[in-house]
Amino acid sequence: MTESNQNDHGLIETQTRQWVERVVVGLNLCPFARKPLAAGQVRIAVSDARTEEALLETLNEELLWLEAQPVSEAETTLLVVPHILADFLDYNDFLHLANGLLQRFGWEGEFQIASFHPQYQFAGTEPEDAENYSNRSPMPMLHLLREASLDQAVASHPAPEQIPERNIAALNQLGQPALAALLEACRQVKNN
Repeated sequence: MTESNQNDHGLIETQTRQWVERVVVGLNLCPFARKPLAAGQVRIAVSDARTEEALLETLNEELLWLEAQPVSEAETTLLVVPHILADFLDYNDFLHLANGLLQRFGWEGEFQIASFHPQYQFAGTEPEDAENYSNRSPMPMLHLLREASLDQAVASHPAPEQIPERNIAALNQLGQPALAALLEACRQVKNN
């Protein structure tokens, strides 16, 4: 990796970490994220892939890496994709390929992939509805989750089924302009 790539990766990692800290944890969109983040168990990996085939290879490598790590060292991975899948529909189509990779290698039930994208839009919403910001990120990314850890976290939460409704209410209260500004502020963070 060239020094320029290392600098780019460092900046992308910094911006992603800011998003996790300020949006995901800061707005409490995922009540399960604070603990692994504080423990240093959230890996942020930046993909250099410029084709879907290359991204599938990177995804496979990242899943193999995560599988080999003890949970105490690496709970989850955010695989950031800065060079392709800028269009949300293309990204959404790629998710089918990514889930197919889980099936092909027998990782169903072990891992799942959560989706985050700058243009994320839930079915039945308008593009600028505030609730879409629960899954909007500075860049396209694939969140690789260990299902056993997720099941454990959900089981220990008093009302996990209420999380989406609580998030929608909180995001609507903040409003789309404030959320767009917060997301943009994460994109503007520079390396120290």
